Amino acid sequence: MKKILILVSNYCTMNVNEIMGELQAKGSESIKRTLLKHGVKEPFFGVKIEYLKPIQKKIKKDYQLAKDLFATGNADAMYLAGLIADDEKMTKADLQNWVEHATSNNVSEYTVPWVTAGNPHGFELALEWIDSPVTHIAASGWSALSNIVALRPDSELDMQKLQDLLERAEKNVHTSESRVSYHMNNFIISVGAYVAALAHEAMTIANKIGAVTIDMNGTACKVPVATDYIKKVWDKRGGVAPKKKDVKC
Repeated sequence: MKKILILVSNYCTMNVNEIMGELQAKGSESIKRTLLKHGVKEPFFGVKIEYLKPIQKKIKKDYQLAKDLFATGNADAMYLAGLIADDEKMTKADLQNWVEHATSNNVSEYTVPWVTAGNPHGFELALEWIDSPVTHIAASGWSALSNIVALRPDSELDMQKLQDLLERAEKNVHTSESRVSYHMNNFIISVGAYVAALAHEAMTIANKIGAVTIDMNGTACKVPVATDYIKKVWDKRGGVAPKKKDVKC
């Protein structure tokens, strides 16, 4: 008898309803209370990121499913959407829709910037977003820029524009809204840690701005001191760090 080799696809067929049911089952009221202090907004179940990872592993990348999850408006599902998004397939309209609806800090400052950093239109959009009068959009833009310089080779970066952005961050980091200031500070750190041609300029600016004071809403989170963080990277690596392979976590 001939043996027949059957190839079984491991493609995950989970749909939105199944995923939402799983997220709800993993939700925790204590986690919700903590996340509310960190700027996550209802509706959401309060799911630990460690519970999202197995779902991400099953699905890997799924452009449409990511968009469908994001469209639920549930912050847990929106965060998961970023983890499974096919960054390169996202259109400018998709990303603009995401940033406009990303009112929770975990989505506007992490999910959307991660996906934007991996998109061909990411730098262009980030530059538009930092000019927005809407706080969460501006914060998302600065966060996206931080991720872009950490992810993309220096040869693909516009050094003059980054120089201009460093100077802009220096000028405005102490006077902007807290979440925007936080990510301006992170941008200076990211340039200092990952962009060889501008690392010393970033450190000079970090020394000028000193510590950045931001209202962290009573949480234990602290604003990193840019000089300390950049120096730590340099001391460990003997210079700037190698580029990241992935910014999502």
